[in-house]
Amino acid sequence: MTTCFDTHRAVVHAWMCDHFGHMNVRFYAHLFDDASFALWSMAGVTRDVFRAAGLHTVVARTETDFRAELLAGTQVVVRSRFERVGTKSVTYAQELLDADTGHLHAAQRAVEVLFDPETRASRPVPDAIRALLAPHLA
Repeated sequence: MTTCFDTHRAVVHAWMCDHFGHMNVRFYAHLFDDASFALWSMAGVTRDVFRAAGLHTVVARTETDFRAELLAGTQVVVRSRFERVGTKSVTYAQELLDADTGHLHAAQRAVEVLFDPETRASRPVPDAIRALLAPHLA
């Protein structure tokens, strides 16, 4: 079974809402992005692990499905899980939920590529990182 982590909690503030009164699309991206940093760390792939490998990640693709509007004052939680470890990339999925009701407001799927900052090129997922992620995959 895939491990699902609660990776971020927040409140929708009025300043995050647009002129229609619901949270603007840019803040969905913000919440998902913050959650993604926690996801790696919660699975044991910390900044120190990336440093030791001489790598970091770059987002290659995101896809977001917006399911229901979010209004100011709503408490939200992002739940995240790794779905796939490929040759040079990792795919994960995230859901943005009302923290009180569990209602799904948005879902995101993202692909991050392992990246060597020295050569500015993608690199294979190291065995050490693959081993840390393996217990969290289906």
